[in-house]
Amino acid sequence: MTKPEFVAKVAESANTSKAEAERVVNATLDTIAEALQKGDSVQFVGFGTFEVRERQARTGINPKTKEQIKIPAKKAVAFKVGKKLKDSVC
Repeated sequence: MTKPEFVAKVAESANTSKAEAERVVNATLDTIAEALQKGDSVQFVGFGTFEVRERQARTGINPKTKEQIKIPAKKAVAFKVGKKLKDSVC
């Protein structure tokens, strides 16, 4: 599902205009992004948790040249699925 399809579905479910639904979806996504930038996690009970995880520096291999390369430490966004969502999908 693409973002425009998602916005249309939200508009239909909330019985509102697509423009209003798009503003709400954008505000929600912006709020989640801001929280993650601050290092906070965002939890929706039953749905899941968005969080920032630290990845350690490690040694990798360039598949083309087979040379060892150093991969620096970095932060990555992770999503841990909630029980209710997991049960409904699986």
